[in-house]
Amino acid sequence: MSDSNPDDRRRARHELESEVARKRKRKLKAQREGEHSAWFGLGMFGLVGWSVAIPTLLGIALGAWIDSHWPNRFSWTLMLMVMGVTVGCLNAWWWVQRESQDEE
Repeated sequence: MSDSNPDDRRRARHELESEVARKRKRKLKAQREGEHSAWFGLGMFGLVGWSVAIPTLLGIALGAWIDSHWPNRFSWTLMLMVMGVTVGCLNAWWWVQRESQDEE
């Protein structure tokens, strides 16, 4: 044990200090902001839901309009619905990532 490399000990100490500083910063931020209530969770759930629902519904509406005006063998409603779900899921993922970064 006594013959461990001084650079290794210095690096380990620096990592420990960084971890303690990060946790302290996170704890102080949590004390400032207070605990998130159930309403916050419901709000986030609603935000994620709406960020998926709105692009999906817009895709369906646009697809139905295109299908009614220019009939084709492909369903624009179905294609634009899938695109809307995809865009909505990416949008929801972005919001959740942003919120989780704010908590750190």
